[in-house]
Amino acid sequence: MAATEEHAEPGGKTYYVTTPIYYVNDAPHLGHAYTTVAGDVLTRWHRQRGENVWFLTGTDEHGQKIMRTAEANGVTPQAWSDKLVEESWRPLWQHLNIANDDFIRTTEARHTDRVQEFVQDLYDKGEIYKGGYEGPYCVGCEEYKLPGDLIEGEGGVKLCAIHKTPVEILKEENYFFKLSEYGPKLLAHYEANPGFVQPESARNEVLNFVKQGLQDLSISRSTFDWGVPVPWDEKHVIYVWVDALLNYATAAGYGADQAKFDATFPADVHLVGKDILRFHAIIWPAMLMAQGLPLPGKVAANGWLMVGGEKMSKSNLTGIKPQDLTSHFGVDAYRWYFLRAIAFGQDGSFSWEDFSARYTSELANDYGNLASRVAAMIGKYYGGALPEATAEGDAEQAVRDGLTKAVTEADRRIGEELDFAGGIAAIFDFVKQVNGYLTEQEPWKVAKDTSDAGQARLATVLYTAAEALRACAVLLNSVMPDTSQKLWESLGAAEGLGALADQRVQDAAVWGQLPVGAKVTKGAVLFPRLEEKPA
Repeated sequence: MAATEEHAEPGGKTYYVTTPIYYVNDAPHLGHAYTTVAGDVLTRWHRQRGENVWFLTGTDEHGQKIMRTAEANGVTPQAWSDKLVEESWRPLWQHLNIANDDFIRTTEARHTDRVQEFVQDLYDKGEIYKGGYEGPYCVGCEEYKLPGDLIEGEGGVKLCAIHKTPVEILKEENYFFKLSEYGPKLLAHYEANPGFVQPESARNEVLNFVKQGLQDLSISRSTFDWGVPVPWDEKHVIYVWVDALLNYATAAGYGADQAKFDATFPADVHLVGKDILRFHAIIWPAMLMAQGLPLPGKVAANGWLMVGGEKMSKSNLTGIKPQDLTSHFGVDAYRWYFLRAIAFGQDGSFSWEDFSARYTSELANDYGNLASRVAAMIGKYYGGALPEATAEGDAEQAVRDGLTKAVTEADRRIGEELDFAGGIAAIFDFVKQVNGYLTEQEPWKVAKDTSDAGQARLATVLYTAAEALRACAVLLNSVMPDTSQKLWESLGAAEGLGALADQRVQDAAVWGQLPVGAKVTKGAVLFPRLEEKPA
């Protein structure tokens, strides 16, 4: 593959994508899985461009929220974290077929040692000083709140606008990072790199916040001890968000593996929820500037998943488990649905009824039924051996043109713009086109014409449909890897073309790749009919 502005040349900078590292205060829900699946699809796509890719996820295990949750469950914070990570977080990512390259925990020595080194270096440079602070603090956010971040509850009680819980007034002596000095530098970076924060609504929020003037950041806590000790003053622990953000550097080899760090860092894409946008788009780049390190390529904030009009979370009892859905719809359909139905970067509402309707219409009827019909006809008319196309015409050229358009649009939307819904829609528009092609050509009627011309036409129609499905398997492999593999094997593609994972998405439109004579088999139905919704 020739290097272009869009495609990293193999051997060059690794395409590095991160999810947030998730708090282990409870088990993961659909909102966590949405971001992680998006990262998995993005990195699988770039792997199939032939790029070096590194995908990081993990867990954030320090801070007052974790400490209180552990205490409420009668265990130590470390024991609570160990239990949640091994019983909930890691198993879920395995269940959802997440192909992450690393899983970092902030209680690991490879992280905590480097965090201390990073903060000590900032202190030695004069970027950190000691001072006092008093203000409203949300334990759920692990953040001091500004007046604009609060709403009024019953009796005039001030609530966190995100968690709808009362804030606590904290007063303590802390160490501060000189964040206020980085406002002009941040604004200059945003202006020079307009795609640094996405989507546009998130960018505007960040710009407005920084333009109002930044306050210095309290980077230590002295009222509890569950955290990384401040190296020069162990009566303090490092603020959990400073600790957490540094995972993106420590996991990439900061202070431990310079060759890996140079090849990987900074991240090309930080995928985050919009409620933690300011940490990633303001505090994190300011920390990197202070240390003289390069800034990430972009911070992409996804919206909130809504259930019944409320943000999905454990606190309001809408934290649906992904397994509640995968047990009914299947893992691949789950991965497909949320990225297909909800535009990344915008809030989106989930409903069982919408999932079921889309599954039946697009997956079962359009895609799965197409694969079954084509395999069945090749089996019926040619004993399962893929026939040769010798009578191509305008109809076939239209299919080829449609595929070229789908590949180009999907690669741009998914690979560059993080528009997963748009990219998947482009692929399924092509699926609909192939269904329309079969409906118009009516191969079941053409089969009755026993003349040489009739038989040549039948072979051409069925080869065209099978070759179109070959391309669909490649294009949808990042989204639905198990189903794509089943289709790949059904088409007899593995024997003639090699492993599906080795197929380049940008080459999917190269026509005529399925070898004549390939053994086509009708396997299990890709998307079985759904049973009734569980009670």
